[in-house]
Amino acid sequence: MQTGTLFTVSAPSGAGKTSLVKALVDSDSQVTVSVSHTTRPMRPGERDGVNYHFVSRDEFLDMLARDAFLEHAQVYGDNYYGTSRAWVEETLAAGRDVVLEIDWQGATQVRRLMPETVGIFILPPSQQALRERLTGRGQDEQSVIDKRMAQAIDEMSHYVEADYLVINDNFDRALAELRAVVVAQRQRLQRQQQRHGALLQALLRH
Repeated sequence: MQTGTLFTVSAPSGAGKTSLVKALVDSDSQVTVSVSHTTRPMRPGERDGVNYHFVSRDEFLDMLARDAFLEHAQVYGDNYYGTSRAWVEETLAAGRDVVLEIDWQGATQVRRLMPETVGIFILPPSQQALRERLTGRGQDEQSVIDKRMAQAIDEMSHYVEADYLVINDNFDRALAELRAVVVAQRQRLQRQQQRHGALLQALLRH
C-alpha cells in the first residue's frame, strides 16, 4: 500500500499557519492534521479527540517514559503537549498525509526520528504586517505585543531549517503554494511506484 507523507508546518504567531492548514485539510480528504495530547484543562467549546487528546499529567509522563511521542514540549513550565508517534505511523501507513502544526523545536525533534519528514515554514510578508496582525487581535498590551514580536523574529530565523518556504502575503496564493508542496510530494518517484506498480510493469512489458 502507498504510504503517506509527514509534513511539519512551522511559523511565528500571527503568520496565518492555523488558517492555512485548516483550509488545506478542508480541501483535501487525503490530508489530516495531527491532534496533540495535552495536560492542560479543556476549555469551553473544545472536544476531546478533536481539539486535543486531554490527558492527566501522570498519563502524559507515562506515555513519555514509553517513548510514545514523536515530539513533546512543556509550555511556560506548566502544561505538556505531545504528538503521538503510533497515531502518526498508523495514519501514514494507511496512505494518508499527516500535517503537524508545530514550532521549529518540535519540527527538529520530529525530523530526528523521521528523517523523511517534509518541513514547511510560513512567514509574513514583513515585520510590520506581523505586528499589525498581532495588534489587530486587540487583546494584549503593547509590552506583550513587543515581547511576542521579539520572540517571532527569533523563531523566523529558523526558516532555513525547512525544505519549503511560503510567504503569506495573499492568503489564496499562500494556500495554493502550500497545496503545491503536498501535491509535488505525491508525484515523487517512490510514491508513484507504490501507487502505479501494475501500470508501470504493464508499460514495460515486451
